[in-house]
Amino acid sequence: MSPNLKTSTSLIAVLALAGALGVAWWVQRPPATATTKSAAAAQSGVAGGAPARAAVVVETASVRRQAVADDVEAVGSLRSRQGTVVRAEVAGRVVQIGFRDGQKVARGQLLVQLDDRLQQAQLQQAQAELSIAQANHRRNTELVAQGFISQRGLDESAAAVKVAQAKAELARATAARLRVLAPFDGVAGLRNISVGDYLKDGADIVNLEDMNAMYVDFRLPERWQARVRPGQTARVQVEALPERVFAAVVQAVDPQIDANGRSLIVRGCIDNRRLQLRSGMFARVAARLGDDRAALMIPEQAVVSQGGRQSVYRLVKAEGPEGTPAWRGERVDVQTGLRLAGLVEIVQGLAEGERVVTAGQQRIQGDGALLRVADTPAVAAPAAPAASSAAAAVAWAETAPGPSPCGAAPAR
Repeated sequence: MSPNLKTSTSLIAVLALAGALGVAWWVQRPPATATTKSAAAAQSGVAGGAPARAAVVVETASVRRQAVADDVEAVGSLRSRQGTVVRAEVAGRVVQIGFRDGQKVARGQLLVQLDDRLQQAQLQQAQAELSIAQANHRRNTELVAQGFISQRGLDESAAAVKVAQAKAELARATAARLRVLAPFDGVAGLRNISVGDYLKDGADIVNLEDMNAMYVDFRLPERWQARVRPGQTARVQVEALPERVFAAVVQAVDPQIDANGRSLIVRGCIDNRRLQLRSGMFARVAARLGDDRAALMIPEQAVVSQGGRQSVYRLVKAEGPEGTPAWRGERVDVQTGLRLAGLVEIVQGLAEGERVVTAGQQRIQGDGALLRVADTPAVAAPAAPAASSAAAAVAWAETAPGPSPCGAAPAR
């Protein structure tokens, strides 16, 4: 047999064997299922270069317009409207103390009496010399009218009266300096002296605080300097009375910006006639810089910050598979403003009624991704400002009747 014939016979045998194996597989193969068809379709799609992407499940919220107040929070400290350390002007021995520790004192009330016996004697001597000088001057006036003495004698007696009056005033002022009086209405602190102590001039006696009104000094960033003005209101809370809120009125704004912290110092006044506050307390201040205004608000978790860029994913209506309505994500840069509890103001970039993604942003692969909304946004009442919510949880501190020592009472 020739070699060519052998080769042809072998080829025919191989083809026949392959054909028999193919027929056996076709007869015994399992029926195709939906899963295998889907897999085959997916494979064909991948092979064609257009893979099918599943919709990303996200949570959304609507952009709502609500009334907000431009409130800014800061920390500060309290100080008395007037406060001083009463000191002795001259040296002397204490013979009387006219107040008790922590007592309310009135302006002009005697606080400490120093030994003034020597000064009182000098005052009596000066008053006696003044009486003699006045009597001589009256007598000289009569004599001049009768022509018994010259005008020069009358002038000398008049000058003697003035000298005696000056000596009496000096003696009276010296004696008065030994009486230490309260310079204003206030509350006395803890005295540092006792009867019998010898005080040198300038020695501390007691601190005196006018607590009917308290000043709260706090700092704000310099960007607010054009918005802060006297007469605006603020809410103040202290650690000692966390369940109460005190009303304050802005009294003044420091005209100079602190170069170290780039901040400006604001001073508010609190009606403290019930003496609930003390000088030196730490205070939390929420200052209102304007009237309520309408603002677009979204949940703060919707804002994505990256590389100094703030953006949100906005839902855009699109057409899904087989023409069904669907949503696609569009990344939009936004400019934010006021922040409240869980909310942030959108100054630019969004419109009222639009929907933004609040959860699931990390799974969105660029603009145009197909989205599936997992939640149904409910129509909720506008949220109140954070400061107002905090104020609602506590009680406003009661003020004493009558005109406020800070001027016009702030609106609450």
